[in-house]
Amino acid sequence: MIKTLISAAFAASMLAGTALAGDVKPALVYGTGGKFDKSFNEAAFNGAEKFKADTGIAYRDFEPKDDTQGEQALRNFASKGYNPVVAMSFAWTSAVEKVSAEFPDTKFVIVDSVVEKPNVRSVVFKEEEGSYLVGVAAGLASKTGKVGFVGGMDIPLIRKFECGYEQGARAANAKIEVFQNMTGTTGAAWNDPVRGGELTKSQIDQGADVIYAAAGATGIGVLQTAADQGKLSIGVDSNQNYLHPGSVLTSMVKHVDLAVYNAFTDVKDDKFSTGLQVLGVKEGGVDWALDDNNKPLITADIQAAVEKAKTDIAAGTVKVHDYMSDNACPK
Repeated sequence: MIKTLISAAFAASMLAGTALAGDVKPALVYGTGGKFDKSFNEAAFNGAEKFKADTGIAYRDFEPKDDTQGEQALRNFASKGYNPVVAMSFAWTSAVEKVSAEFPDTKFVIVDSVVEKPNVRSVVFKEEEGSYLVGVAAGLASKTGKVGFVGGMDIPLIRKFECGYEQGARAANAKIEVFQNMTGTTGAAWNDPVRGGELTKSQIDQGADVIYAAAGATGIGVLQTAADQGKLSIGVDSNQNYLHPGSVLTSMVKHVDLAVYNAFTDVKDDKFSTGLQVLGVKEGGVDWALDDNNKPLITADIQAAVEKAKTDIAAGTVKVHDYMSDNACPK
């Protein structure tokens, strides 16, 4: 009898341990641009990898090839007990709304959109603030007084990047001319470097000598073409300065890596909170990149101007207009 009770207690403790370990079983669903886009998705991957390195806890991830696979992946992870499940794209908004309701005990995170469910954390960024910083750098670095912007999918979120960039460029040079093009209107716009290069060449032909890419893997073509043409480019989301040292002026770093790392860590530490998180310059969510790869391109005047803008934005003395507040950009 005693032996049976001990065995039962041991079995119960093992089950409890298994359940506890199952509470931290992270999963990540990328946007359609691919895991190794050297930009947005890759930043998310890097955040997950850092968590794995720091904790020894493995995670699963999935690369949807089209807009229909995101919901399938989220549901599949949740049904298998993964927790938290992180969705890396505004494209998965309706999917997270549906699947989070089906699995109320699973914690979900969506980046770049807002889902108001009791088990969902929504993480959005003030991309306009980071884009303003690199716009200041572009406006001061341009010798022609003409700069460009190549976006990915034509949506308000990407217009938000462009608008912040334009405001920063005009703050540096009131007479500057800003060209802008979007790559497309579907998810394929995030993974078309050839088209990105074509749009960049067109802007260069019009006189642009600094081009900012906010287009996922499409941006690889933007940076490559600018380098080939002897012009400057600006990377996005991840620090892309290393891709073409001496040609990439800077990068607008959007710390989605932290959004992923913090989500995994908060569940592990039983500190997960739901609701909305908004991360801008002040919160360390967006920034500009200065390292050995681009240091020769950044003059003392450019560095001082960008750092002053950063300080002023954090203090609230410079307010960058958010395109998504009214679908308009001040001229």
